Amino acid sequence: MKYVVVLPDGVSDLPLKELGGKTPLEVATHPNMDWIAREGIAGWARTIPEGFAPGSDVGCMSVFGYDPRRYHTGRAPLEAAAQGIQLRAGQVAFRCNTLTVEGGTMVDYSAGHITTEESAKLIADVRAALGRNGVQFYPGVSYRHLTIVTGEEFGKTVCTPPHDILDQPIDRYLPSGPGAEVLRRLMQESVGLLQEHPVNRQRVRQGKRPANMLWFWGQGTAAAFPPFREMYGLKAACISAVDIVRGIGRLAGMEILQVPGITGYFDTNYVGKAQHALNALENGCDFVLVHVESTDEAGHMGDAKKKIQAIEDVDRLVVGTLLEGLQKRGEPFAVLVTPDHPTSVEKRTHLAEPVPFAIYSTDGPKDEVSAYTESAVNASRTRFEQGFELMRFFLSQGK
Repeated sequence: MKYVVVLPDGVSDLPLKELGGKTPLEVATHPNMDWIAREGIAGWARTIPEGFAPGSDVGCMSVFGYDPRRYHTGRAPLEAAAQGIQLRAGQVAFRCNTLTVEGGTMVDYSAGHITTEESAKLIADVRAALGRNGVQFYPGVSYRHLTIVTGEEFGKTVCTPPHDILDQPIDRYLPSGPGAEVLRRLMQESVGLLQEHPVNRQRVRQGKRPANMLWFWGQGTAAAFPPFREMYGLKAACISAVDIVRGIGRLAGMEILQVPGITGYFDTNYVGKAQHALNALENGCDFVLVHVESTDEAGHMGDAKKKIQAIEDVDRLVVGTLLEGLQKRGEPFAVLVTPDHPTSVEKRTHLAEPVPFAIYSTDGPKDEVSAYTESAVNASRTRFEQGFELMRFFLSQGK
């Protein structure tokens, strides 16, 4: 039995007036996801436990089959793990965005999805100018970077995700509490360094948004998980362009598959993800998780049309390619489609509501759900209040 999880990040949503009271998932055409729901079973899972912020760190951890209440220490430690950075005792990792602030207002949490190459130049100069004893900067993908600081007090600093405060004044959301003064000073110093940086001057000339400030959030101390193979008895692999997902996979002992051209954006190599997953299954893996970020990015942009397009791309190029390849193998398989959390186009941020899932398994059970949409899945009685339990349920379909 081979198992595949497709995780379209933030794919579920709320009804939108501009879509006639429907969600992007209800408007989009996605015959392959619908087939999984129609020929299998569907339901709801609460991936964000009560009391947790609805982030991908928490939601993805649940989808991977790990209880966030037991294993979650913060978002940034997962991203550090993806980069092979080992946090020592007393160190705290922060996500560090290179973003756009104008007139004291949060304009863009990604600086127009600045390229990895451009951002790497910025972080190199930030490291040279602001890196000091107890403060280290590490470049990541696009706008997503890491800062490691020494001092247990930083674990208690109050920080705000920048994508939650778009178009709002930043003053009230700057770090507060223990360690905040150090972080605020670094953020202010970054403005003077980045505002006139050659990379940003070039971006402005090209009509692009400058990455003119650093923003710290999502901090935590070192994380540790029991191996996925030990918990579930399967040799597993993971595909994602996003460090947080790769970090969970690495901590779980999964093989992190390298796929050329994956970006965490709309221009990602969708087909390549599916093909590499199929190749891994042919070469000894029992389980592959394929994460796609574009659906979430569209939600944060507040763009319903882009989210609909991203859903259709995931369905046709990822899910469709996977189903065709799995069916050609002629061996039993199971597929799970589920997001980690809803991402609201209207609110441009994550929500803590339960997420819809659909499972197809060769010779497995069927229910009455006929499509993979929020409204269709409402008919299901299958629900998991502890979202991490969905993984064990999914893997039981082949037994």
